[in-house]
Amino acid sequence: MSTQHFDAVIIGAGVAGLCALHRLRELGLSVRAYERASGVGGVWYWNRYPGARFDSESYTYCYSFSPQLLEEWTWSERFAAQPEVLAYLNYAAEKLDLLRDVRFETEVASAWYDARDHSWLIETGQGERTRARYLIAAVGPLSAYQLPDIEGLESFRGEHYHTARWPHGGLDLAGKRVGVIGTGATGVQVIQTIAHEVDRLVVFQRTPTYCMPQRNAPLTDEDWREIRRSYPAIFARCRETMGGFVHGFDPRSGLEVTPEEREAVFESLWAQPGFAFWQGNFMDLMTDETVNRWASEFVRRKIRERVRDPAIAAKLMPVHALGTKRVPLENGYYEVYNEAHVELVDLRETPIERITRTGIRTRDRDYALDVIVFATGFDAATGALTRIDIRGEGGILLREKWREGPSTYLGLQTAGFPNLFTIGGPHNATNFCNAVRCTEQNVDWIAGCLRHMRDAGHVAIVPRVDAENAWTAHVRAAAEATLLRCDTNTWFYGANTPGKAKSVSIYAPGAAAYRERCDEVARRGYEGFEFR
Repeated sequence: MSTQHFDAVIIGAGVAGLCALHRLRELGLSVRAYERASGVGGVWYWNRYPGARFDSESYTYCYSFSPQLLEEWTWSERFAAQPEVLAYLNYAAEKLDLLRDVRFETEVASAWYDARDHSWLIETGQGERTRARYLIAAVGPLSAYQLPDIEGLESFRGEHYHTARWPHGGLDLAGKRVGVIGTGATGVQVIQTIAHEVDRLVVFQRTPTYCMPQRNAPLTDEDWREIRRSYPAIFARCRETMGGFVHGFDPRSGLEVTPEEREAVFESLWAQPGFAFWQGNFMDLMTDETVNRWASEFVRRKIRERVRDPAIAAKLMPVHALGTKRVPLENGYYEVYNEAHVELVDLRETPIERITRTGIRTRDRDYALDVIVFATGFDAATGALTRIDIRGEGGILLREKWREGPSTYLGLQTAGFPNLFTIGGPHNATNFCNAVRCTEQNVDWIAGCLRHMRDAGHVAIVPRVDAENAWTAHVRAAAEATLLRCDTNTWFYGANTPGKAKSVSIYAPGAAAYRERCDEVARRGYEGFEFR
């Protein structure tokens, strides 16, 4: 079998993979990207379910490095829907001439490090063999979708779909009885979108969460004149904030204002679009239990105001601290439960026992369904990496190394795996961030590192074990310093994946702090890394 040779191989052609391909080609490297889908887009290629759209302001979810793209592309809405996002990524790929270096419908099956010549041997499921000095994993933190282990699925006579594998031609749900399992961010978008199309909707909810009004709106020509004038300031703002959004935390403590002032701040933030209430709240929202309790109760009051039946409202009432689970944005979600044809099933009270030929059976009753939608999430942060047979020095298997939880340095590399870079990997700010803003930071840092290696004559880079241990301990301690310590039952800790060790995967201090730490490491001559 012949082997192709490149300077770098990228796994994935989504937001991160395309960005990396562009930047590495600018360095003069020969690059091949492998993508299992038939087109670019990553999560925006696969997640075509009804209602899929941005929760980042559209004009911040774009490549800042291309003046041409910034000038030519116009988003139609403040929070664009999936078809428009995918169109943008295809447009970017064509404008940047990236498609010629992407091999589609090709899935990387294994990647083994060869210490003899400091390279990676990559094999695809289609039988291709490639050797590259650098391996860039741009697989995305939320791409390894998972179905719950519920008995009887194979017996169901109707249709069933995971939201991450929605039929590309769409699905006609008119007049059908539909069950949706899951009420996270994806579930919320699906439920509020299909509720008025279906004959009957049954929502199976395990954990209610805090949903905030998205307040979407068209973007006018006047809006765009202002946005294009303000792009430098917009991107500078995103660099400064914890989540890479336009929203930044109020520098005041919620404890230092009067109850009346606090309520006024809450109301003002609630009336703003997007994540303002979460990412623009008091600076101690995520560290002080009292401040968080006030904000959480404010949201619960809003839910009670919108759901007419107090019993249903009680089922929709979250009890965890606001922000310790992913916060969905919604457009009319709570009003869905005022409709007579919509039923909410609380799985804490009546768990699912099995799927039958005709629907879903809980402990209390059977629900006859034509379609079951699984909005059941992903093996987050690590799943897309550990599903590949990645072996480092001495044949060490990545999934074995991370069996008790990931260990990384800067969330970009892991000891024992030279020249392997993980964009959006565990312990990386990208997992808790406006994706494009943090992805560009990851890619820029990697590109700077490779330039440094070329100029210095280095052929390999790998973290020192002591540096990796210190970073991993720092990531865990940083999470423990926030209210995340109070609720580890979230994908932030891998708790949504059966059998997965609970270990924090996000970088809790946020994007700006993460950028500062990465830049400091580079300024110190890539302190903590070993070059060969």
